[in-house]
Amino acid sequence: MLKPGVVNRRLVGEILSRLEKKGLKIIGLKMVHPSKELAETHYAEHKGKPFFDDLVDYLVSGPVVALVLQAEDCVVLTRKLVGKTKPVDAEPGTIRGDYCSHTARNIIHASDSDESAEREIKLWFKDEEIFDWHDCCTGWY
Repeated sequence: MLKPGVVNRRLVGEILSRLEKKGLKIIGLKMVHPSKELAETHYAEHKGKPFFDDLVDYLVSGPVVALVLQAEDCVVLTRKLVGKTKPVDAEPGTIRGDYCSHTARNIIHASDSDESAEREIKLWFKDEEIFDWHDCCTGWY
């Protein structure tokens, strides 16, 4: 998910381009202005933590770009591209390392496991909004 900071900074195309250039296949993509209920459900595992309310408030502050990616070892690969959560720990060359400077205004969310990805995809997408299309470039990356 590309968070409100990406949309506001006009970085959506650049971030999507980096994901695609790595070989990740976009099979779901839409812009959504999340409700507080959706944001709280998405980040339910953080409920009760000191940063939870700020995280939810940031997520509902503007539209996000929700996406579903597909690739071999997709979760691991995506998280490497995204970089560590804390911007000071994110390596240059990663999305967070190149575009993010505040943890509270983190610009991108990436599922941390296949199970989390399945749960999160169901929160943001209906089955008919996901398109597993034939990628003629498979094997070239």
